Amino acid sequence: MSEMLLDGPRGRRLCLEYACRDPRLADLVSSYAFHHRDERSTVIAFDDGEPAPIPDPGVGDIADVLAAASAAPLDDVALAAALRATVDVARYWQEPDTLDGLCSDPRVIGALSPLARDLLRHAGGRWNRERNEEQWAVQWRRPEATGPLAHDAASALAAWDAGMRALEESAREEWPSDPTARLSGEWWSVPVRLLSTRGSVDAALDLVEDSLGEEVATVVPVVGSGRTLEIRGAADWAALCRRYPVEVTASRRHDWFRTTGRDGRWLVPDWGRVAHEWEAVHLTTLGYLAGATRAITVDDEYASVIAGWEPDSTIWLADAVVENGDRQEWRRDHPNAAWTRVA
Repeated sequence: MSEMLLDGPRGRRLCLEYACRDPRLADLVSSYAFHHRDERSTVIAFDDGEPAPIPDPGVGDIADVLAAASAAPLDDVALAAALRATVDVARYWQEPDTLDGLCSDPRVIGALSPLARDLLRHAGGRWNRERNEEQWAVQWRRPEATGPLAHDAASALAAWDAGMRALEESAREEWPSDPTARLSGEWWSVPVRLLSTRGSVDAALDLVEDSLGEEVATVVPVVGSGRTLEIRGAADWAALCRRYPVEVTASRRHDWFRTTGRDGRWLVPDWGRVAHEWEAVHLTTLGYLAGATRAITVDDEYASVIAGWEPDSTIWLADAVVENGDRQEWRRDHPNAAWTRVA
């Protein structure tokens, strides 16, 4: 099971972020990130008022400290903060950042293995939990500015599908096949126009990719029903793409090459066909950690990416959600502060 977590860039990053609660490791990783983010830099640090060069640790130095770090006792507050940071820095339209690159080094992966086992033993049950009936939708604005939840899923799905196919056709005719060309288009692999709900208020407010730092949110309690397809990892996603394939090579190749380094043909699920069998599709937190921001092999020719889909998130392919209680207003003082319910 630890291998599943360490197979995914987000899972590896979670382990590193959590391990950095050790100040020694945090300093090493910060220094590594500084030097590898801009190798031309000669900026200095100050120690007792005197200028001193910022240390430049090697990957082996970091792996040694990781291997010596104790994972016990586990801290749920630190783990939640590590998960927030891991989700926030997910990218699908550019190269992995410095620390994602560090996490892909075999020496670091090996050193993270004991911690990955401990984290899965501690939190794997809730990370792999299926969609619960009670869900939460979030609207990033004050209650007076909010509107009804999205409905008419069939029309929204049809519009998304038509737009995806039109973009693929035009990209096939007009965009270069060189994956290194500096082009960017639609990089997500899920129908983002549909209603998405989360399994907890914490997930709805805190587990947000590429967060814009919103400070006001209205959280809507809902109940959803119907057949739900669970995506627990890369294998489930690959099976879905094999069963309902749509090719998106021309429109995704440039972004996904930057993200994964893979030059090849790409698929996403045909969500219109998926909707004939399922009312909802749920991505578990572990499925996200194991599968997001990586190339997932579908067959000998094709691969796919779980892109633009956050952990413990349910996408509703049918109008099977109703509000279930009073809407809640949440606020925070700044983007790094904790959320507080105010109404």
